[in-house]
Amino acid sequence: MKKDNPQKSKSFFENNSWYHRTKELREDGTVKYSKKGGFATSKEADKSYDRYEAAFKEASRKYHLTHQINGEMMFKDYLIYWFEEVFSARVELTTRMVGAYALYNLILPCMEYDIKVKYTNADYLDSLLERVAKATESAGSTGRAYLNMAMKEAVIAGYIKNNPVAATKPYKRKKPKIVILNKERIKILLRAAKKTNWYLEILLALFCGLRKGELLGLKFSDFDFEKNTVCINRQLVANPIIRKGSKSKIDEYSLIERDPKTENSFRLLRVPDAVMQEVKKRKRLIDSNKAKYGILYEDHDYISCQKTGQPHALSSMNNALYKLCVRNAVPVITVHGLRHMYATILLELGVPLIRISALLGHGSIHTTFEYYCEEMDENEKILDFMNRAFVPMSA
Repeated sequence: MKKDNPQKSKSFFENNSWYHRTKELREDGTVKYSKKGGFATSKEADKSYDRYEAAFKEASRKYHLTHQINGEMMFKDYLIYWFEEVFSARVELTTRMVGAYALYNLILPCMEYDIKVKYTNADYLDSLLERVAKATESAGSTGRAYLNMAMKEAVIAGYIKNNPVAATKPYKRKKPKIVILNKERIKILLRAAKKTNWYLEILLALFCGLRKGELLGLKFSDFDFEKNTVCINRQLVANPIIRKGSKSKIDEYSLIERDPKTENSFRLLRVPDAVMQEVKKRKRLIDSNKAKYGILYEDHDYISCQKTGQPHALSSMNNALYKLCVRNAVPVITVHGLRHMYATILLELGVPLIRISALLGHGSIHTTFEYYCEEMDENEKILDFMNRAFVPMSA
């Protein structure tokens, strides 16, 4: 056994097994040295040594960042520390994924040289953001937003006195392109959709303005069939499991129920009669599936689900819409595009902006204005939307 030990091995043979040295960082910053044995070969001991060494280095980095003098911290180290230890601890995993991409794929790769946090200024950050902005159309705005959050925390923690991001060049956020279908194309889309399993979902998006997650999270218990209303009080969202320190790598993936996007997203909406008839039709279909699959049916009360009751994947409806549009020679539209069209219908009917904001569940009326009013000024096609005469198709 001892012969398989390479010349530069990190292990040693003792008491009939292979060992390696270990280092453990104590809470006071001192190092405890020991050894670990019981390995059959030197290769196994070497691999274990590498794991212990990586853990020691990570613990040392965190201790160093936490205890060193603020003025001596490097900017790159601070950004990683802020993201992993501060930002990630208070946000949902999906938000962490976006932040991880912004930091590890946009900001850090564009840092040509590192400086101490106390020396960061608007010129340095402008130069950094200029390189970041070349990655994608929205990279400049996204990168600046995350740098601003990080440097605000740096001021609070005492690393710097003022936030230099405030003096940097602003980057416009990419505005969503609103695809508007005219009256004839809407009719074509709905006729084709009626032959699919997604007709009800498309109607709810177009005539109630629901988000994708809100649609997939709807349950029959949310509907009042006497008053023709629906209560929006949840959404179905992705639940990626990301181990700490793994940046944006997803270890597990599932769907879970969560509260709607904002406090204003909790809302009660009136449902057109034609749409309510489709809800009742869907209820009969699902009751039939329950009887067919018996104990194999997973009953979550969802109105939108697979034959066995399991929720649809988040991408399913957009995939179905894409195929519908392509097959029927209609400009491709997404679930969010249907929601946009719902808003433009209301705008054309003269509904006040503050009321539209409430119906959409926006967190602020400013969001509604940014998304729709400016687009109306720039796009005359919306002024002729559906010839001012579109009426929902009857069931």
